[in-house]
Amino acid sequence: MTDVLSAAPHQTILIVDDDPELRRLMGEFLGRHGYDVALAADAPAMDAILTDRRVDLVVLDLMMPGEDGLSVCRRLASAGKTPVVMLSAAGEETDRIVGLEVGADDYIAKPCSPRELLARIRAVLRRAADRDDASAPGDRGERERYDFNGWRLDMLRRELRSPDGVLVNLSSGEFALLRAFLEHPQRVLTRDQLLDYARGRDAFAYDRAVDVQVSRLRRKLEATVGGADLIKTVRNEGYVFAANVRRV
Repeated sequence: MTDVLSAAPHQTILIVDDDPELRRLMGEFLGRHGYDVALAADAPAMDAILTDRRVDLVVLDLMMPGEDGLSVCRRLASAGKTPVVMLSAAGEETDRIVGLEVGADDYIAKPCSPRELLARIRAVLRRAADRDDASAPGDRGERERYDFNGWRLDMLRRELRSPDGVLVNLSSGEFALLRAFLEHPQRVLTRDQLLDYARGRDAFAYDRAVDVQVSRLRRKLEATVGGADLIKTVRNEGYVFAANVRRV
């Protein structure tokens, strides 16, 4: 099942939830606040919408028939483009951490107020816009990139390539975190500093949220040649990016 509620020709929010009444209520509320809203009951319906139109953010239920929310979130994160706010009745810290682990940009426990959902969506979209502005052509030049240990991060294309040319897919959160490390190499960064540099002061941070993001990024780097020991843990302080970094 798919349907679209027209609100305004602005940003589009895709709500993926198998509860038709909750889907409708969330869609109507977001529509009244200026968003175009697309509704999907499951993963195939979501895929059909994403194929046909541009979506700025996905509100994704964890528990769905067929492909569950974690699997869907992992797919979206691997594409590295569309922010995801995960919505679930499972609200324990471990569930939030798992949601972040697979690539969600934020996690909200059901039941939540529509206004909280709206605030979270606005914050995630604002962070995404800030990241896009930072990587857009301008005073820094249209070809800005960072080189380190044979790796190359192209800020305009948002592409990370390993020393042997392998393209490494990054979620939006991983991209922002890597950029924070590359902008402040060889110095210890606390978790608060990383949250500030990577996601902005309006981020809804969870305990261990930075650790989860660092762990995901570290695994992707270490899985490819030349990526071992780039991110070092400094006990009781934070993390340091150990490579020499050159901005081109």
